[in-house]
Amino acid sequence: MAAPSQQRLVVVSVSPQSRASLAARFQLNPTDTARKLTSFFKKIGVHFVFDTAFSRHFSLLESQREFVRRFRGQAGCRQALPLLASACPGWICYAEKTHGSFILPHISTARSPQQVMGSLVKDFFAQQQHLTPDKIYHVTVMPCYDKKLEASRPDFFNQEHQTRDVDCVLTTGEVFRLLEEEGVSLPDLEPAPLDSLCSGASAEEPTSHRGGGSGGYLEHVFRHAARELFGIHVAEVTYKPLRNKDFQEVTLEKEGQVLLHFAMAYGFRNIQNLVQRLKRGRCPYHYVEVMACPSGCLNGGGQLQAPDRPSRELLQHVERLYGMVRAEAPEDAPGVQELYTHWLQGTDSECAGRLLHTQYHAVEKASTGLGIRW
Repeated sequence: MAAPSQQRLVVVSVSPQSRASLAARFQLNPTDTARKLTSFFKKIGVHFVFDTAFSRHFSLLESQREFVRRFRGQAGCRQALPLLASACPGWICYAEKTHGSFILPHISTARSPQQVMGSLVKDFFAQQQHLTPDKIYHVTVMPCYDKKLEASRPDFFNQEHQTRDVDCVLTTGEVFRLLEEEGVSLPDLEPAPLDSLCSGASAEEPTSHRGGGSGGYLEHVFRHAARELFGIHVAEVTYKPLRNKDFQEVTLEKEGQVLLHFAMAYGFRNIQNLVQRLKRGRCPYHYVEVMACPSGCLNGGGQLQAPDRPSRELLQHVERLYGMVRAEAPEDAPGVQELYTHWLQGTDSECAGRLLHTQYHAVEKASTGLGIRW
């Protein structure tokens, strides 16, 4: 893959879900997959390869803080509960087009890991390299085709420098085809270390987060809220499946009183049920992790399929590989607090709000000629 311009620095950011899918296909462990993929990208002209698990630290931390603020009713936003996770662009697209202004106040404003990585690369990293954002070409590798839509949103376009935070999104399957076109067998490549975004962050091996293959939003927000709001340390989060495995609840109780009531809703059938309960005023949850794909991001539409292997068996294999990587708490991750201090000027700064959050827009339904009254 050649750089669009010889003057541009080419950066690739790889998602943990894509890494796990490629590891399953090539019968490698995730760490070897990350290093061999880094080697491949650099052989075809990429200058830096990053792991989006690092940007997910910021997305999780911002989600945690936003929930606590809403729960406490700060800035008059108590009414905007439940807070609904915003990392899935398929869900966001559905919410903006179908339910407009009713549902949008409930959606978390925290940027997804892909778009936080866009801020990191085009703002922080560009500064470190003494470049303007338009001199960097940023490619992400994602498990989902809808990430292409997310990258193209006007909210993530820098008007001053006429450049997107993420210039190009490749799905896992597209990277696999790129390997085939280049005649490269991933297992045969010599490994190369991942790059670090800042001096305080280690990139010796890829990392991940607890709480499932979609990023662990429910689990991280739940643990943080229990500790911050009620002084309770949650050692283990217990999920209670309801009508199917893609709709589960988590509760925090004390002396018979429910303090926190969270849920995860994956797949559009469960999402539609959730929205209907919200519209009827019968939604009991404080927070919901919402993902458009059944089984979440590891089962994204851009992931690799195996024609000779049942999809459920393949997904279980990918889930096991995803879970093999060392999990890191975002609060303790090396480099994160350093960037909050020196890049963002603090956790509650205008800079943090601008670079780590976004907004949503109700999409007006187009009227057709059939609806015109003559």
